[in-house]
Amino acid sequence: MDVKKSKLRWLWENMQGYRGVYILGLLGTVVYNILQLTVPVFSEKIVDLFLTGEDAANNLATKKDLLIWLLVGMVGVTFARTVIVYLTCMDFEKVSQQVLYRVRNFLFKKIEHQDMKFYDNYRTGDLMTRLTGDLDAVRHMVAWVIRMIVESLALAGATAVYFFYMNWKLALALLAIAPFIFLIIVLFRNKVGPMHALLREKMSAMNTAAQENISGNRVVKAFAREQHEIEKFDEKNRDYCETNQKTAFVWLHYFPYVETFANLLPVVLLLVGGLFLINGELTMGEYVAFSGLTWALANPMRNLGSIMNEFQRFSAASAKVMEIYYSEPTIVDCPTPVEKEGKLRGKIEFRHVSFAYNKKSVLKDISFTVEPGKTLAIMGETGCGKTSLIQLIPRFYDAEAGTVLVDDVPVQEYRLCDLRRSIGMATQDVLLYSDTIDGNIAYGDSSMSNRRVMRFAQYSAADEFISKMPEGYNTIVGERGVGLSGGQKQRISLARAMAIKPSILILDDTTSAVDLETEKHIQDSLNHLDFVCTKIIIAQRISSTRNADCIIVLKDGEIEESGTHEELIAKRGYYYELVKLQGGEEVLERKRMQETEGGR
Repeated sequence: MDVKKSKLRWLWENMQGYRGVYILGLLGTVVYNILQLTVPVFSEKIVDLFLTGEDAANNLATKKDLLIWLLVGMVGVTFARTVIVYLTCMDFEKVSQQVLYRVRNFLFKKIEHQDMKFYDNYRTGDLMTRLTGDLDAVRHMVAWVIRMIVESLALAGATAVYFFYMNWKLALALLAIAPFIFLIIVLFRNKVGPMHALLREKMSAMNTAAQENISGNRVVKAFAREQHEIEKFDEKNRDYCETNQKTAFVWLHYFPYVETFANLLPVVLLLVGGLFLINGELTMGEYVAFSGLTWALANPMRNLGSIMNEFQRFSAASAKVMEIYYSEPTIVDCPTPVEKEGKLRGKIEFRHVSFAYNKKSVLKDISFTVEPGKTLAIMGETGCGKTSLIQLIPRFYDAEAGTVLVDDVPVQEYRLCDLRRSIGMATQDVLLYSDTIDGNIAYGDSSMSNRRVMRFAQYSAADEFISKMPEGYNTIVGERGVGLSGGQKQRISLARAMAIKPSILILDDTTSAVDLETEKHIQDSLNHLDFVCTKIIIAQRISSTRNADCIIVLKDGEIEESGTHEELIAKRGYYYELVKLQGGEEVLERKRMQETEGGR
């Protein structure tokens, strides 16, 4: 399938519901361009009948009514053409805005339903470029480029037909210039196409640099790297500017040739038309009509360059938009999902699960079971696969081998919304929206009552600092929670995860930024929730894991140790060493003494 046709077909698909209106606009464009011929036609009649013809004086005396009607006709047609131009421009603008609205919504929906691999591969700045600049090029194609193509073809075609009707020899002489202009436009297209693709990539890189620096401004300031980032952005901006200039200069390079050939039309008319006029093969009225319509051939020829330039811009932009538009997530609902009423019970089982990220092995042969209502703690060195393991439960990723089950059913057999609705997650990297604190906690259920929001804020030890804020729970938090400390953001995130009363509560190092007293309060709250849930806790603090029903220690993606707090201390492995590092020598000594006395 031809790429250009596929892009235009995609555009046509997204005009559904407005195709009739758009076709009407195209027909209006054809009509008002044909009407442009009427003024030269009327001018020809007036010149031949009332100015230069043999019976001009007699006609002027006896056919004044005809002269008046010709003049009225010229004015009336001009007015009608103006009205049609206005209506068609409004038509094109309305359709283009509707197409833009539809595609942008569809694109955002696509992005929202993509899996984690998609976000691993696409940069935020690049996606923003596709939703803004690239879509504007698509809108411009609908509103202007297609209209200009139809307008140029209609005007040039109608003019050529009229020229052949008046004098085919002179028409051929004028149209002989057209092939040279078409050749120049083909050369221009081959040159400018790759330039627009490169320009689009430069714009994406510039937007990405801006987005990353704006979102990470605190890191920039912390390292006093403002000047470095300004220079880096200046480099991206300069690349975009220079590429933009080079793209524009491509057309400026070819434009003089197009303009030269277009300007040859009056010269050809003067030479060839003058000879025909002298030889009596052309009347003065016909010469005036040819002269009055020369622009109708020259302008479409001039416009070809601009049209081709904008078409290549559309081609580069639409390729990026269509890449997302037709992309499909790899993690999707099962064709015959398990029907589940209410929330899940919360039993979790891993059976010989292995997982690789970008072909690099992360988890190897992981097996364990957590019964409903129990607590599993996961510990291990940085990079050992803790976060990857918990991301397999809500199917952010799928295992390469083995099976992850919830309530004895493989997670792939659930609807994604049913599975994830029963799972509450609070991660170390907290994202808070530019909303009220109440809105952030109630994010999982917008209809949540204020009392319920406050109750879960109390569970997460967030109520105390929230109450001291100027507007309490109605305080607007800045983007990503700017203005709150790390511990405060973690507590709001924890309240948000608990507020939906999940069957499975996953906490990924969510108390790392809180003090020990606050952590103790949170641990007590987790042990006395007013609903039953299975808890999975990733932490490095022994105080967060010691009361878990089972503790798993991961090393290089494999389970090195598993058991209760007491059992792991007895094994004197990684967990035992971790307890010693965190000041637990006295605890361990008491434990040894108790074991000794028990043996006696």
